[in-house]
Amino acid sequence: MEESPISRTQPLFSIPVDINHKATEFNPFSISSPHMKAFHLAWFSLFSCFFSTFSIPPLLPIIREDLHLSQSDVGNAAVASFAGSIFSRLVMGPACDLMGPRIASATLSLITAPIVLSTSFISSPQAFILIRFLIGFCLANFVANQFWMSSMFSGRVVGIANGFAAGWANVGSGVTQLLMPLIYSFFFKTLNLSSSTAWRVAFIFPAVFQVITAIMVLAFGQDLPDGNYKHVKKNKTSADHNNNAFSILFNGLKNYRGWILGIIYGFCFGVELTTDNIIAQYFYDRFSLDIETAGVIAASFGFANIVSRPAGGVVSDEMGRRFGMRGRLWSLWVVQMVAGLLCYFLGRMNSLWGSILVMCCFSLFVQAASGLTFGVVPFVSNRSLGVISGMTGSGGTLGAVVTQLLLFSGGGSKISTEKGISIMGLMMLICSTSLTLIYFPKYGGMFCGPSKQNHDPSHYHLLA
Repeated sequence: MEESPISRTQPLFSIPVDINHKATEFNPFSISSPHMKAFHLAWFSLFSCFFSTFSIPPLLPIIREDLHLSQSDVGNAAVASFAGSIFSRLVMGPACDLMGPRIASATLSLITAPIVLSTSFISSPQAFILIRFLIGFCLANFVANQFWMSSMFSGRVVGIANGFAAGWANVGSGVTQLLMPLIYSFFFKTLNLSSSTAWRVAFIFPAVFQVITAIMVLAFGQDLPDGNYKHVKKNKTSADHNNNAFSILFNGLKNYRGWILGIIYGFCFGVELTTDNIIAQYFYDRFSLDIETAGVIAASFGFANIVSRPAGGVVSDEMGRRFGMRGRLWSLWVVQMVAGLLCYFLGRMNSLWGSILVMCCFSLFVQAASGLTFGVVPFVSNRSLGVISGMTGSGGTLGAVVTQLLLFSGGGSKISTEKGISIMGLMMLICSTSLTLIYFPKYGGMFCGPSKQNHDPSHYHLLA
């Protein structure tokens, strides 16, 4: 393959790259710079944000007693935590397009870390709801994570890169379910602090953890294969100057594929977020478990992300190589349908071990569906990649708000948690049908092949 003029002026990369210097191979156990180093910084930074966001649910039985929270307070706080993420994810997309994922990610983590720490000082239900709303902003780091991977890896492996980066990061939602009860127990039982003081001191850990990862991103990260955004943007041609914030945002918002992917993501990742929020308390209340045991069971749901979401990315790329975009879309639809069925049956299980088994199977499929979704996202719009990522990511948290508000908010409907879980599964099945509406002129859709008419490929796909 003929070497591009740009590549003659750049140092050789330690892994194979395409003409745009995006990696064409993915090895999660490598730390080569800049591609794999960006991968590890991206997932570890987002890991800390997931840890912070879901550090409250495993301690809810203790917190609700100390603050005298009603079931309605707990439900409203959960809705607030996702509502905060919707707007921040929308803003994060254009921010990545304009300043790069490195600065956007680190800035968000540094701004939200003091909010996480302030959890230690809340003393009323109103303050609890407000804090959960503000901590929800942490999840916007997900958009920077996926944008960063799409900037570093070529289309042939971008699904795998996105799947591993988000999957390993999402494990933070499981680790916090396991560690926060243990940290609380250490202060309460070992150091003999009061219960009220012990859970408050425990929140120092996620706040400090988040600051450390933000500093690592700033110190060791790189936005693009050829350098950081600030440097690379200076070398852009004059034609690129038309890509101001408004044109980038408008181009993304008018692309209907981004809206549909937002719906799909709302009922795979959004359902995952809701489950993270309720699962520990669900097992604690329904099967009369202690807080440590409920935390371990809930942690297994998040731990599945180590393999499930990356597997979704692997399947998306492999199906894309074999069957094109049709393969990516069909595999996403099948996996999401299976996840919906498992979610339905989770709410129907009456035994502890049966519930654990179905929950584990459900976690594998719902998280794989998230990975498959972001195997499609990078092909929607090259010019507005950040906006499309933000729209899809916001759809995930909006789906969580809808399911949490309708089914688990403790309002007047009085739906039991187990019935709410089953209804959530049915909602997944219904919303997955919207995938049939996605069509790419260059690639086709689930039922139609590519268009034979001429079209501008730069609006639809990641590769130049």
